[in-house]
Amino acid sequence: MRKFVLTAAASALALGIAAPAFAQDGPAETFTGPRVGVILGYDKLQPGSGPDSDIDSDHKADGFLYGGDVGYDVALGSLVIGAEGEITGSTSKVSNNPVNAAALGYGRVKSGRDLYAGVRVGFRATPSTLIYAKGGYTNARLDLTASDGTTTTGQHFNLDGYRLGAGVEQALTAKTYAKIEYRYSNYGNARFEYANGANTNNFDVDTDRHQIAVGVGFRF
Repeated sequence: MRKFVLTAAASALALGIAAPAFAQDGPAETFTGPRVGVILGYDKLQPGSGPDSDIDSDHKADGFLYGGDVGYDVALGSLVIGAEGEITGSTSKVSNNPVNAAALGYGRVKSGRDLYAGVRVGFRATPSTLIYAKGGYTNARLDLTASDGTTTTGQHFNLDGYRLGAGVEQALTAKTYAKIEYRYSNYGNARFEYANGANTNNFDVDTDRHQIAVGVGFRF
């Protein structure tokens, strides 16, 4: 999986290095306007230090990240500010021994959909290269298959938290781009969803998420 992500990242950067001559032929406001793109990468979930999310430290869920994003950017000279949203999925999963029904890591846990909404701020290192930082709100779903040794059930956890990240975006043309970024998320609240749609009250957790993502997109 890491080899795949590194290969994809190298390909994205190679496209970016090869494209400046084309990008500089386009409008000066390369990083302005609405955009839509696809995201691929590496995803890892692991328990933090909170007791309510404590599972065996050897148990982490890692896998393939995939999804899409939309955004709107405004270039103010060398400064670029924007808003963005994402919906992604992941193949990350982990199985744990069913020793504590109250633990977040109980049973088989698989990553579900992940929603993100946030902002980003960057500056142009060159007319066609943007270096940026990002941050915002993330809501993740964990699909849980739990067992008490007799009965097995499948339910969901919804987790609320924040995401921080940084990346580099390269304009390939005036309308297309490639990017690579690192993102860290921390989920501090969780609630359990029952089969009938009811939820528990929020309870404290400490779950970390690390992602390396590459993307390509189109500006309108």
